[in-house]
Amino acid sequence: MNLGIGGFPNAVVAFERAVRAVDEDAVRSAHRELLDAFRTVSQAEARAAGPQLAALLGAVPHDLRAHIAVMVGACVERGADAVACAPPVLANLAEALDEAREFAEYWAAAEGGELPDPASVEPTDFYDGAGVQATLSWWTLDHWIRASLTLMQREAVRRGLTRTTRESLTRRHEAYAKLCGDWRKDLAYALLVLDDEPVVVLHRETGSGYLVRMTGIGDNFQLHTLLADVLIGGGYLPGDAPSAAAAAVCRTVEGRVITRGSLNLVAPDGTWLWNEGTPSDIPVVDGTRMLVLDPPPYLRDWQAGRYFPAMAGELVLERVLPNAEAARWFAHVEPSKDPDA
Repeated sequence: MNLGIGGFPNAVVAFERAVRAVDEDAVRSAHRELLDAFRTVSQAEARAAGPQLAALLGAVPHDLRAHIAVMVGACVERGADAVACAPPVLANLAEALDEAREFAEYWAAAEGGELPDPASVEPTDFYDGAGVQATLSWWTLDHWIRASLTLMQREAVRRGLTRTTRESLTRRHEAYAKLCGDWRKDLAYALLVLDDEPVVVLHRETGSGYLVRMTGIGDNFQLHTLLADVLIGGGYLPGDAPSAAAAAVCRTVEGRVITRGSLNLVAPDGTWLWNEGTPSDIPVVDGTRMLVLDPPPYLRDWQAGRYFPAMAGELVLERVLPNAEAARWFAHVEPSKDPDA
């Protein structure tokens, strides 16, 4: 059928009708038309379709469901309401992690050895042994993670995630990763992102203290660059500030820019916080995250930018701490420890 102008909205309606009717042949036919029509979807059409398709996910056949989730993510990238789209996608991600782990358990008991490559064998070969849902979750887990990451890069979605939801997804991911040896760094880091988070920052050499607030920072490379931009670039601390371009790509500008570290990030107990980690590594002391800045122990260059390209990052200085207040925080600080000790 040639859907013509306005074809994508028509295809969405046809797909929804087939799904609601539980007509498998019609669903598959409508799914093919939906994929074809999406190639020419307009931004306005995608905005309207995202929540509509997300609401259907629970009724879509399992072998097509993850593909629809990816389409929902693509609609969000074109302006669809991410908050409306997120709950069914993330709920299905939780189920997919559990079921993919169940497939791995079946494989270990029945087959052993290296898990199958979804690109080289057919999932139908394992339906009888592992079950349809567990098998398809193993085969489509990449799609669920991809769709979920698209959504979690939106601040409004992250703010809507309860602590219980984040911890539940983290536990499911860790259980899957432990069994399969397949830790998904992007997913783990996305679940750790902090928004509107205050941090007390102490500069050991000068004895000065600062209260900053961070949002949407995916890793400590990004955090390090923005701290140096705000505190060194703002004239509060000595050292070489990153370029304006390096700071910009850590906030909202696309791309990567080489920068050099001017600080060493240290926890109050003296342990180093590595750039490869996340801001969630910063310990909480007396109800507030607390970070110590030391001189760089050696030269470190990296490609400054955002770990999650679609996630806007920000770090702002709220106030300089009075000397007496900074001294009270410094009472919690121990000397920096040799990481090799």
